[in-house]
Amino acid sequence: MEETVASDMMRYPRFEGIRTFMRLPYEPAPVACDAVILGAPFDTAASFRSGARFGPEAIRRISSLLRPANVHHRVRPLDWLRVVDGGDAMVIPGNTSRSHDLIEAAVSGWVSQGAVPITLGGDHSIALAELRALAKHHGPLSLIHFDAHGDTWDEYWGERYTHGTPFRRAVEEGLLDPARSTQIGIRGTVYDPDDIEEGRRLGFAVWTIDEVRQRGLDGVMTAARERAGRAKVFVSFDIDCLDPAYAPGTGTPEIGGFTTHEALALVHGLKGLHLVGFDVVEVLPALDVAEITALAAATMVFEFLSLLAAAKRDAAGQPG
Repeated sequence: MEETVASDMMRYPRFEGIRTFMRLPYEPAPVACDAVILGAPFDTAASFRSGARFGPEAIRRISSLLRPANVHHRVRPLDWLRVVDGGDAMVIPGNTSRSHDLIEAAVSGWVSQGAVPITLGGDHSIALAELRALAKHHGPLSLIHFDAHGDTWDEYWGERYTHGTPFRRAVEEGLLDPARSTQIGIRGTVYDPDDIEEGRRLGFAVWTIDEVRQRGLDGVMTAARERAGRAKVFVSFDIDCLDPAYAPGTGTPEIGGFTTHEALALVHGLKGLHLVGFDVVEVLPALDVAEITALAAATMVFEFLSLLAAAKRDAAGQPG
């Protein structure tokens, strides 16, 4: 990749430059590339606290802190990938359906150019729009979903399109293959004791936080990889999978969640899968403390890029 501020941080202080993700080149229209960072600043479908519409901005701002090399994967993503920041999809506050259409169109444009989209939310309803775009190109996908909540409820207040319903809608629309999909970290209070079974009834493998800690992180990720097999995988990372001690800036926090160290180990366990799309959602900067929630989200995005780079390096037969 050509030299940019992003690729030579030893020459340019990290606080300089326009706040694209890691100061990547900004491309407002789809171009051929390996991966694209997209914002989806939509939070009208949130059920409690609003403000995740400012999540993409906060994630981009703190991402300038990140350095260019990944020690775990022993790779510099920009040595292997052409990555750009595609800016934000257009959204319309108050209009969930139209905003989803616009997000879907934005993601589709980049996928048609060969890019793997990494989307910054926004509330979790945006995942449905992403999945619609990706499934048109790839067919039904495997889902690996890190979250405190299953987001498989049928409706809220008679509304079928909220941040608590995207994965039920995705199954109904044939966008996901539940038999190859896994939800990890589910916990917290529910409306009924059987609510935890909703995802399982849809066909997902569902790991509660207690089950993860009993089985162990490696065991759970081994099971998730085996379930996905050779399928194309979409990874959705809701920041509230983290305990609010590590991610206070989110709309529906639940105590008893993962540490950031555990989350990194889980994401490292995605290595070897056929990864075709990612998102990080539900960052609410107005309730963040010292930008630690946004930093956790930005770091997960960097880990996603590192997974793509490591896969390309390994396919080329180069040592790590």
